[in-house]
Amino acid sequence: MGHHEAAEQNNLGELKRAVVAFARGASTEISSHDEALLDALRQRLPAGMSVYVAHTPKSSVEDVVRIAIRIQALGFTASPHLVARRLPSARVLRSTLARLRAHGIEQVLLVAGDLDPPVGPFRSTLEVIATGALEEAGLKRIGVAGHPEGHPVAGASELLAALRAKQAFGARAGIAMHIVTQFGFNPEGVCAWDRMLTREGITLPVHVGIAGPTHLSKLLRFAVQCGIGTSMRSLAKNMGAVASLTGLAAGPDEMLLGLVRGCACHAGSRLVQPHVYSFGGALATADWLRSVMDGAFDLAADGRKFTVHS
Repeated sequence: MGHHEAAEQNNLGELKRAVVAFARGASTEISSHDEALLDALRQRLPAGMSVYVAHTPKSSVEDVVRIAIRIQALGFTASPHLVARRLPSARVLRSTLARLRAHGIEQVLLVAGDLDPPVGPFRSTLEVIATGALEEAGLKRIGVAGHPEGHPVAGASELLAALRAKQAFGARAGIAMHIVTQFGFNPEGVCAWDRMLTREGITLPVHVGIAGPTHLSKLLRFAVQCGIGTSMRSLAKNMGAVASLTGLAAGPDEMLLGLVRGCACHAGSRLVQPHVYSFGGALATADWLRSVMDGAFDLAADGRKFTVHS
């Protein structure tokens, strides 16, 4: 092997080690549709891993709580979604938090949701924070939403102001806050957003969203079951062009590699771990993620893709 080839192999080896190190902190997400798979997930994913429970349109607060309690009992770190616009009252907010804490759950993901009108008094996460219920419940960690590619309703300055307010709340309340982003296909855009956060004084760690390996047809079926078919059909129309557009990632391997190369392993980056969305493919996502965590994958020669061992 010549000097050039040896250097390339060394670079690929370093890239692979960086991907494994980044992936080992990963979290994933399930919904009430995955409840029957929890025991199988325990066989696939490491103990203590954060598993989020999505509050999908066709599930209830009670569904989210029940599944989170089961996840925690299986040895994972449950992180149920608290969706402001789906909370019927401050009383339900407090009783939900009390049940979660009674079962050892110390972490939630707080998001506004898009239900309009809301089912109760809360339109935003800041209104939920203002009740004082989160710190009264003794939560240790709270995730909040991040939008590297923008938000359909809120502008960039509004999103930044909200993150500043949540960062200040965490500091006051002694709660460890982190950002969980929507999934995307533009690693360069995420890295630019990451640098913007640092410039703007946002110091919260970022768990960056990646769409898992679920096939589009299954993703669409799941989306229709959950009542979010319209947005997913829009995604499907655009996905055909993704692979041919410069800089965009067609699969989770390309997205992960783009993030690691572009910013995640650079000094000063806020990106500390991936958050892998499963979209109804919880077992396939878990298998893929475990292979990445274990380094059981082969990098392409150009370092732009990888294939997990079957």
